[in-house]
Amino acid sequence: MHRFIEELKDFSQKADWVLLILCLVTAGFGLIVIASATNAPKFEGNARYIIIQLVAIGLGVLMFALVSSIDVDVISEHRMAMLVFNTVLLLLLIPFGTDNDTGNRSWLDFPLIPVNIQPAEICKITYILIMASVMASHQNNISGIPSVMHMVLHLGLLVGLNMAMSRDAGVSLIFVFIFIGMAFGGGVSLWWFALAIGAIAAAIPVVWPLLGEYQQERILVLIDPTFDAQGIGARYHSKINLQSLTGGGLTGQGLFNGNRTQGGNLFAQHTDYIFSSIGEELGFFGCVIVMLLELAIIARCVYVGVRCQDYMRRQICYGAASALMFQVMINVGMCIGVMPVIGLTLPLISYGGSSVVTIFAMLGLVSGAYARPQSLSHERYVQPPR
Repeated sequence: MHRFIEELKDFSQKADWVLLILCLVTAGFGLIVIASATNAPKFEGNARYIIIQLVAIGLGVLMFALVSSIDVDVISEHRMAMLVFNTVLLLLLIPFGTDNDTGNRSWLDFPLIPVNIQPAEICKITYILIMASVMASHQNNISGIPSVMHMVLHLGLLVGLNMAMSRDAGVSLIFVFIFIGMAFGGGVSLWWFALAIGAIAAAIPVVWPLLGEYQQERILVLIDPTFDAQGIGARYHSKINLQSLTGGGLTGQGLFNGNRTQGGNLFAQHTDYIFSSIGEELGFFGCVIVMLLELAIIARCVYVGVRCQDYMRRQICYGAASALMFQVMINVGMCIGVMPVIGLTLPLISYGGSSVVTIFAMLGLVSGAYARPQSLSHERYVQPPR
């Protein structure tokens, strides 16, 4: 505790201010486009959304500072406690879960808390720490069967529990992509990736009939141009949002002036499809600004990871970068019609308090790795001179 307090005091000198500034600029840009997207009459006033997002950004900065000051060596020694924490958090969806009209029971609705909490967002942080700890314990033989099976076990437990409790395939896929990014960055043999691709290909005929009808339709929309060709069924929302995205030209129709955005004709225009709203109101240049900001944050995470001499800290940075990269890729891909609709927000841009706070906290881990690129665990076991 004493070391944590000392690290917190030194936050201003040791923190990764480049990363924090990038996050604040991106979140600030997101706040502006959220204000415009929620200006439509169907939202009945956008003050509530702006206030919640502002509070989330403030809490996020606080979490960034707190997490940045934590010694991850101490946390990694309590891997089982983090696993239990994830399990309990997801099991709370049984008595307190709600779907927020999305069809996925992914949010906790506590009676005395004015906002809903998405537990899987919090689990992203602990999962990155668990994976980094597991991989560090096997780093001398990272491609061995026991090592890979240990990593797969933790992934399977978390994904299986999340799917059973929430049925949210989108967030579950984030865990998978974190696993892939960390395994690749950690030096796992490419033969394992080839084996996994082969196993997935072989499982498709078995898994396809098990998917829900709406899940099958979202995939068919991508691979079969004749499926709902008129865009009146499964393809409807994708068609409208793509028209909005491309309807702004180079410079857009202007904030608070988008035809479909201000008419409230876009589906989830302040969350999942906010990129389409940006395209309509700020045009191609607005979309480029968003992509550059997101890619700058991801690149900073990778840079800090490469800079770290400690294996576990390096993996934490790669895990954070992987999570952000997947969300950006899927969210933008949904809007341009090349990815299935799985309900993932655009990091720090989309409206969502849980998402904003947890992303700041996750990037606080990267800032901590920047401040302490090497393990200091030995200092806790060396008796100071008298």
